[in-house]
Amino acid sequence: MNLPNKLTLLRVILVPFFLLFLLVDQIPLHGLWALVIFAAASITDALDGHIARSRGLITDFGKFLDPVADKVLVFAALIAFVELGLASSVAVVIMMAREFLVSSMRMVAASKGRVIAAGKSGKVKTAVTMVSIVVILLLMALGDLVPGMTVSLAAISNVLIWICGVITVYSGVEYLVQNKDVFTGSM
Repeated sequence: MNLPNKLTLLRVILVPFFLLFLLVDQIPLHGLWALVIFAAASITDALDGHIARSRGLITDFGKFLDPVADKVLVFAALIAFVELGLASSVAVVIMMAREFLVSSMRMVAASKGRVIAAGKSGKVKTAVTMVSIVVILLLMALGDLVPGMTVSLAAISNVLIWICGVITVYSGVEYLVQNKDVFTGSM
């Protein structure tokens, strides 16, 4: 197994540790540790792709596992936020539905020999979601570090997640419209 694939696997392995620190508030500085682990996992995402492309180490296993690892990390955070009262379950389900829809379209297209690349709005959706998760985790960490800090974490978090949800709907609709031929059989 090459280095990029090991980094991708590491991202998946870090998810339970991220969740442990995020959800167990009896652990001192749990928010800070959750932020550190999420950041480390996110860095592996940037590193694995860069290393794979620059060293010619792109594999079918990596092409499959990398997006799965990304989704596992992001949805672990979002579902944990729902449990913590920091995200609307409706917004998170909308985001999950979009991912299932887009992944399904990509599989159908691939079965017909076509590769559908990520569009601009999908990249914006990913970036906004990752930044929102980091901001929420940062606010949690600050709450750990600064006793008595009065920030309405739940309100800020829910607004951020709904912004992500709206962008997700837009990117999903755009993706459907631009690739409708995948389902109409006119490819």
